[in-house]
Parts: sequence; structure tokens; C-alpha cells
Amino acid sequence: MSENIVKILNTSYINHQVKRFQLEKPPGYTFKPGEASLLSINHPDWKGVMKHFTITSLNSWDYLEFIVKIYEKHDGMTKAMSKLHAGDEFIVRDAHDGIPFRGNGVFIAGGTGVTPFLAILRQLKADNHLAGNLLICSNMTQEDLILGEELSTLLGENFINVFTREQVIGYVDRRIDMDFLKDAVGDFDQQFYVCGPSEFVRDIGKLLLDLGTGAEAVVID
Repeated sequence: MSENIVKILNTSYINHQVKRFQLEKPPGYTFKPGEASLLSINHPDWKGVMKHFTITSLNSWDYLEFIVKIYEKHDGMTKAMSKLHAGDEFIVRDAHDGIPFRGNGVFIAGGTGVTPFLAILRQLKADNHLAGNLLICSNMTQEDLILGEELSTLLGENFINVFTREQVIGYVDRRIDMDFLKDAVGDFDQQFYVCGPSEFVRDIGKLLLDLGTGAEAVVID
């Protein structure tokens, strides 16, 4: 697996605990939408620590983008990343794994589980193939929403937000359960993509199977 040392071009917080990193793109670096890379901070204290992060940029862009949830209470890599700025360096490795796109369908994300869907939806928009896709995002509160304005612009009414710990006027205030999926989706004979915390993925996957979706039509990460 090749390793490339790249500089940070820009950083910014997109909500209270999620930070965007724009990095130099190594020459010839390619990836598929939804794939991830193993990143390390290029610093003696962190070079040996590798963590998977989804690439949210597109191949056509001249930089790499990663959107990362920062865990300030944990003395780990993301806390160290929160202190990085333009000019600091990462070690970027070859793209791998991720969520394969198998055709239009329903994307269901819990929290930062939306990140692999960002590149897929952005690519579909670039290819003029975005119609017919539905994105459902579940977050605890409105302030946890990631790139809501962009996603709303991309998908319009096909972008549904679910908030589990507060009432927000104009948005759904409930958990994703069987009744919610029946109302929001209706047709379960189509492709589904599910990403988020392990318990969320397990529960949504089971609901879809119980609603008649074939196991081969549910892609999870």
C-alpha cells in the first residue's frame, strides 16, 4: 500500500463537532465514490496510528476532502486532528473498501454515516443521474446535521431529516422504525444503503429485511 505525505490546504468546522479537511491530492491518486483511506498524522507521536476515513471529494476535484467527527473527550487521533491547521501534514494511503454503488435507491445514514453517501450523491449529480434517490439522515439534534444545506439543494424533498432528541419545526421528530420506513419509503423492492454506528446499521438492516427487502439489495458499512 503506497503512502503519500500531503499538506493540509484548509480546515473548517461544519458543525459543533465535525471538521472538514481539504488536503493536497497526490499525483495519480484515484478512488471510487464511497471509498475510504487510511490516514495518519505526519507527526512523530502519531505516524504509527492509522484510522479509516471516507473520502468525500470527487476524482475530478484537485484536492482530497475528509469530513471527520471530533471526539474531544477521547485522547485519540480525532482530538489530535482537531488541533491541525493548514500547512500541517497527513499520510494518505490508497483508497479501499467503502460502500459500493449498485444503482439508485434509498440511502439511510446515522450521524456521520452520511459521509460515504456524500461522494456518491455528488458524483450522481455531476453525472446527471441523481433523480430517483432518497436520503434519510438520523441525528440527535439539528446542530448535529452535516452539510444539510448542500444535501437539501441536491435532493430537495428527497432529503428527509429525523431528529431523535429534540422537536424541530418542519422536520420529523422520531426514530426510524418500521412505521416510519413504511411512510417514507413505501417500496422495499429496491436498492438500500445503510451506514452509521454499528447498532444503527444492525437495527435498520433488520427492519428492511422484515419489510421484505432481499438481503442482496441491502449494502451496509
